[in-house]
Amino acid sequence: MADKTGTNDPTYNLISVLYHALQGAETYEKYASDAGSDQDLANFFREVQQQEKQRADRAKQLLATRLQQGG
Repeated sequence: MADKTGTNDPTYNLISVLYHALQGAETYEKYASDAGSDQDLANFFREVQQQEKQRADRAKQLLATRLQQGG
């Protein structure tokens, strides 16, 4: 079923997850930099940044598959 934009909900949702994951990855890089000499904190932010990048990659894969299928 299409939403008000004419895009079906699963496609829109994947795009939203992709966008937010990339946004999060960018934000966490800043947080890691802001951690300064606190390596535990910097490592934590880089760890969650990596998780966001993996989430973005998975969303891109799913989105590409669905777009190729005409979904």
